[in-house]
Amino acid sequence: MLRMENVHKTYRLRGQVVTALADVSLEIVRGEFVAVVGPSGCGKSSLLLVLGGMLSPTSGQVFLDGHCLYELPADGRAALRRDRLGFVFQSFNLIPYLSALENVQVPLFLAGLAADEQRTRATRLLERLGLADRLDHKPSELSVGQQQRVALARTLANDPTVILADEPTGNLDPQTRETVLAFLGELHAEGRTIVMVTHDPAAAGKAQRVVSLVGGGLTLAGTGPRLH
Repeated sequence: MLRMENVHKTYRLRGQVVTALADVSLEIVRGEFVAVVGPSGCGKSSLLLVLGGMLSPTSGQVFLDGHCLYELPADGRAALRRDRLGFVFQSFNLIPYLSALENVQVPLFLAGLAADEQRTRATRLLERLGLADRLDHKPSELSVGQQQRVALARTLANDPTVILADEPTGNLDPQTRETVLAFLGELHAEGRTIVMVTHDPAAAGKAQRVVSLVGGGLTLAGTGPRLH
């Protein structure tokens, strides 16, 4: 379903070439839950962005359902991301002047859904995440954990088959972390493919497979319990 072949990604920083990914090959099958671990600055976020069609590799290829992502025109790649991929970021990326409900409606609006259907679907997602009484609250009126749950609801708005999560529990207290991990487990049990970047061993332990990124290279780190 998702495949990286001999991917390199380099940056130029202060006149120096920095290697984020070095000849990385990775295959993720449909319905798999994979955790990517490694020290800070090792290239984990770059890997996730390249895998999700948001950061062009310096060389190598990335495939999603047989489509070579970086051979597609920009609008074709954007359409694949919109229809099949959901992103969860540690920083949440909520729009501060919109309510929780409106934040979740954004991808539905961009997909061209009617206003009533946008509101109905967004409301159901927020209710599922225990935020029925926070629909009209702006991000600044929500706790960190509630903001992450709004971000998760927005991720699910277009019913993606693949969820790419970058440190989804990084800013959360222990109780909220467990809530988010349990929800990711539910999504996986529904058949969604999940790739999660994390430095948290407890979070990585929820995955079926754990790979480690060190020095830009990927190695097998171990396996966690199956979630279904």
